[in-house]
Amino acid sequence: MAQNDLHHTCSFCKRNIKITNQYDLPIFDPQTGFAICKNCIKEIYQLISDNEEESAKVVRQKFINDLDAVLDKNKPHIIKNYLDEYIVNQDHAKKILSVAVYNHYKRMKCMDNGDNVEIEKSNVIMLGPSGCGKTALLSHLAKLLDIPFAVTDASSLTEAGFVGADVEVAVRNLYYAADKNIEKTEHGIIYLDEFDKIARKSGENNSITADPGHEGVQQALLKMLEGSVVEFTARGQRKHPEAPTTKVDTTNILFIVGGAFVGIDKLIEKRLKKDDSAIGFGAQVQNKNKEPKYDELIRKVTPEDLMKFGIIPEIIGRLPIICTLETLDENALLRILTEPKNAPVKQYEKLMSVDNVELDFTEEALRAVARKAIARKTGARSLKGILEDAMLDLMYELPKSKLHRKVVINADCIEKNEQPKIEILPDSSVEEKDNFAG
Repeated sequence: MAQNDLHHTCSFCKRNIKITNQYDLPIFDPQTGFAICKNCIKEIYQLISDNEEESAKVVRQKFINDLDAVLDKNKPHIIKNYLDEYIVNQDHAKKILSVAVYNHYKRMKCMDNGDNVEIEKSNVIMLGPSGCGKTALLSHLAKLLDIPFAVTDASSLTEAGFVGADVEVAVRNLYYAADKNIEKTEHGIIYLDEFDKIARKSGENNSITADPGHEGVQQALLKMLEGSVVEFTARGQRKHPEAPTTKVDTTNILFIVGGAFVGIDKLIEKRLKKDDSAIGFGAQVQNKNKEPKYDELIRKVTPEDLMKFGIIPEIIGRLPIICTLETLDENALLRILTEPKNAPVKQYEKLMSVDNVELDFTEEALRAVARKAIARKTGARSLKGILEDAMLDLMYELPKSKLHRKVVINADCIEKNEQPKIEILPDSSVEEKDNFAG
């Protein structure tokens, strides 16, 4: 560089800048002579940072002020009444979730009170058999809430460095559920489904090779559950040093995790038998017919049982609320078929009405559907599939005519695949009847 090129005037502050390296004058256009020195850039950056900080405070205060209206709309009894419209039974679980969500709102309200009382998060762990309504409860809760809510499948997560989704995906899903609003994201709720699938393997089955989908994932989730700044790239973008990232603080995000925890009832039963064991003439003899049922056992679950199942102690410490769900018997499944707003029977009645068909299920038919679901051991999630199998031929044939008809489905249609009774109602025209008969 020539001697006369070592000085230049900044277009902003008009100071004569001695140029010793490229950072003294980071912006310079040789064609126009426009230049900005590093001091001006520092000042501009500081102004922008201060403005963003002030704007964030205003947004935060508005968010907290709006919480009064949100709290009024989401009191525990209101949340439970809403869930009652869609979910049958599980009253205890509904109460726990309703209180947990309401307390989450209250915790946000109390954050800026200025006192020294810090309210800790009350993350929730849900246990219950397959098809008992865990995911359904949370999906309906998501529709009600005024804060962002995201469901992530924990079984798809892997330890950092392995092929698969990192744990940051859960926060990224919440970020997109909040329409890319970081303030809303930092006060949202994350539900990790299939959480039992990341339990570490028991001693006798432990692999000497790497375990990308189990204990490593739990270790990665630790800081996130407690509260840390999570950095993630845009959806579909791989992590690399040049990729732009978004940072979200998880301190105020409520985590709810759930899973079937298949086999945990055996661990609970084993612990209870060990506690009640006695030897001698005065010992009480256990009657085999009085074996404890699943519902009785799951209510007695303790953190120690979860540790034996394969959840690491540090994770359990960050999930203080244990919420258990009961199995669904025949009567409960019967109610699920008919009572909720989106009950399967109501859905099929509405579908068939489009083809001018009145659909009627006998109680015995619905009980047969419930019994099939119990036999499959898949709970409520198999109800619609059983109905679909039974009605496939019917839904194929009925649209061939526009006659007003009534279809009665009885138990034999479900159990023996017999054809249901189809009755042509009197308000159909004679011409249409002849066409239908032909």
